[in-house]
Amino acid sequence: MKKNEKFKLLEEKHTEAELGGGQKRIESQHKKGKLTARERIELLIDPGTFEEIGKFIKHRCTDFGLENEAYLGDGVVTGYGKVNGRLTYVFSQDFTVFGGSLSEAHAEKVCKIMDLAMKNGAPVIGLNDSGGARIQEGVASLGGYADIFYRNTLASGVVPQISAIMGPCAGGAVYSPAITDFIMMVEHTSYMFVTGPNVVKTVTHEEVTSEELGGASAHSVKSGVTHFSCENEVVCIQNIKKLLSYIPQNCEEDAPVYPYEAGDEKRLKLNDIVPENPNQPYDMRDVVEGIVDDGDFFEVHKNYAENIIVGFAKIGGRSIGIVGNQPAVLAGVLDINSSNKAARFVRFCDAFNVPILVLVDVPGFLPGTDQEWHGIITNGAKLLYAFCEATVPRVTVITRKAYGGAYDVMNSKHIGADMNYAWPSAEIAVMGAKGAAEIIFKKEIKSAADPEAKLQEKVDEYTDTFANPYRAANRGYIDEVIKPEDTRSKLLSAFEMLENKVDKLPKKKHGNLPLG
Repeated sequence: MKKNEKFKLLEEKHTEAELGGGQKRIESQHKKGKLTARERIELLIDPGTFEEIGKFIKHRCTDFGLENEAYLGDGVVTGYGKVNGRLTYVFSQDFTVFGGSLSEAHAEKVCKIMDLAMKNGAPVIGLNDSGGARIQEGVASLGGYADIFYRNTLASGVVPQISAIMGPCAGGAVYSPAITDFIMMVEHTSYMFVTGPNVVKTVTHEEVTSEELGGASAHSVKSGVTHFSCENEVVCIQNIKKLLSYIPQNCEEDAPVYPYEAGDEKRLKLNDIVPENPNQPYDMRDVVEGIVDDGDFFEVHKNYAENIIVGFAKIGGRSIGIVGNQPAVLAGVLDINSSNKAARFVRFCDAFNVPILVLVDVPGFLPGTDQEWHGIITNGAKLLYAFCEATVPRVTVITRKAYGGAYDVMNSKHIGADMNYAWPSAEIAVMGAKGAAEIIFKKEIKSAADPEAKLQEKVDEYTDTFANPYRAANRGYIDEVIKPEDTRSKLLSAFEMLENKVDKLPKKKHGNLPLG
């Protein structure tokens, strides 16, 4: 037999073993509505571009019978390829091999991929489907997790890191995705938690299912751990590919710019979005759709802290990040969750050179004991800090209310915004007219023959004086008061003007973000 024929037979034998027990395990995976590790990679990576690394690696453990159970690849498929023509590194855990549990060899394969990604400046995609640390290996598997966490941290802000949770992700395994930039979960087939339902029941006597405790719904709505909740694995992988289209390969590159032909940039429908009644809500997504290319807004954290919206879009072919108060939910106030949500997004955009557009309609911070006792001060400061340290192009449009400290926090000129616009409907003041009149004219209203009439008179006076954008424009805090229909053309011009912006922060090891 010729040498190359022997090698072919050997490879076929190894490939069969590599499946981790054969076709039955794969069929079991499909019955759960899940794809195999390799099918996921095939969907993600451009056809014919995937190059596998470490295909023949086996675990080294000889305890507890594992010396007779060794499968090639050791429960994870690693390699590189192209996603929409761009280099991408990927690891995909294989639940059909020891439940996808992480061993020393398994961890080494993942670490090698992450090291290569950092050296070559390309994103890392982790497709997680693992029962956790391989118990038989003891501390070696724990050390493997720590090696991965360390690389996640070193890679943070250097190359984009995206985690897709395709099955279980429990215990220490959750901390690697938590350090990455974005997490995606699949509804009904994936879950994340530090301690599972059995431990919870033992310690706190709570009866809870895996789905209730750490499913996609719980983490997309309640905890905010996951940024995207996907109906199935195909949608999840499509979302990964779409997300990658908005961001650069690494921190040294600029955000993507796609071909764009200018046309009529007026958007007349924007004139009718903000209601005449300042207390009536509207959907800030309608403003976003009227501004961005083709009305296409890729929203991040859609189901969490809905009083603020964040996501990616294109304006004139340029990829940008958008942060906007949402008057349709809690009047668009800032609270603990919305501040954290927006701060995290702003810091990602700044790390990877994605310009930021901020749409403002904020009546202030949410009052109450619950917010104060849970740290609205330090959590609100996170958003303030994120905007202050951002050096990417930053443009603000105030559509309606910009009250109190929230005006400062939402990318005001005072904290480094490059261009600030306001619609004629903008109200820039310390507080609402009624509250301000009650404080300023308290004695006058109290002594009036008709206190209610006097209050209304003073409310109208305060409104005429401050509840408009022109006082701020007089001082240069607003660069221009614009018609809503002209917003898109102004933004096209502003972001084009700012494309070569260079801004340097003071030399330091790193700042001390208020994490309390």
